Amino acid sequence: MYTLDQLRGFVAVAEEGHFGRAAERLRMTQPPLSRQIQKLERAVGVTLLERSAHGAAPTPAGRAFLAEARRLLSQADAAVLVARRSAQGTSGTVRIAFTAVSALAVLGQWIAAAREHLPDVDLMLTEMVTRAQVDALLAGEIDVGLARGVPRSDVLSARLVYAEPLVLAVPRGHPLAELGRRPRLADIAAHELVTYAPIEARYLYELVITVFRDAGVMPRYVQQMGQVHSLLALVDAGVGAALVPRSASVLRLPNLEFLDVDGLAPDLVEVHSVWRTGNDAPALHALLGLVGR
Repeated sequence: MYTLDQLRGFVAVAEEGHFGRAAERLRMTQPPLSRQIQKLERAVGVTLLERSAHGAAPTPAGRAFLAEARRLLSQADAAVLVARRSAQGTSGTVRIAFTAVSALAVLGQWIAAAREHLPDVDLMLTEMVTRAQVDALLAGEIDVGLARGVPRSDVLSARLVYAEPLVLAVPRGHPLAELGRRPRLADIAAHELVTYAPIEARYLYELVITVFRDAGVMPRYVQQMGQVHSLLALVDAGVGAALVPRSASVLRLPNLEFLDVDGLAPDLVEVHSVWRTGNDAPALHALLGLVGR
């Protein structure tokens, strides 16, 4: 079997047309270069170079072999580069899962950062609710999730990447939009509300329940939805009002209006990046280093 050094020697002689010049190019002496070519020809089983007093030229077989030798050397160099980029986290694949609202608030920034600083890293994107993200992380099916309400675990690492307030979505002309001031939770509780499904949207369901409970009021919920865009469609249709993350206000529907709520903290709704603690993929950590808060 031949070696890469033998291929490089053959390519140098074929391109220079002279053993002496090829040896200078390779920064070696001529005798070991000649031995390399002889070993290569024995391995291939044909004469690759026609020697003469004036130099050397590829035989017909050598000309055919030259193209393949160049291709093999190019692939070998590329393999080294791929390995180095992979070790540095500048190439590879990162599988990202995200919730519907985290896509509005965070995902675009991640994609933009990766395109600018990690152009050779491929992002595989999948929408998943938080519960499904945790299962996928533990099964090794995704590398990182953008999730809400992540359970504490030694197996998973999490980092806060975004926080925002809750705002009130109402249909246009709703009494809460005509108060002349920011509505309070007590004002909102006097009206019918659309809220979140307790399983499909557990984090936002519990968050809304908690803010009303802490305010000492009990609203009347008329519908429950698993996705924010579905909830807003019901608000737009006049079914009721709803508390939603502020990032959801970019989802404009013809009959929607968004109001700030008096007395709510500005950072109630959190998005965390979550990954398996044992995942040491360089591309993942390169991305996390770019978008870490």
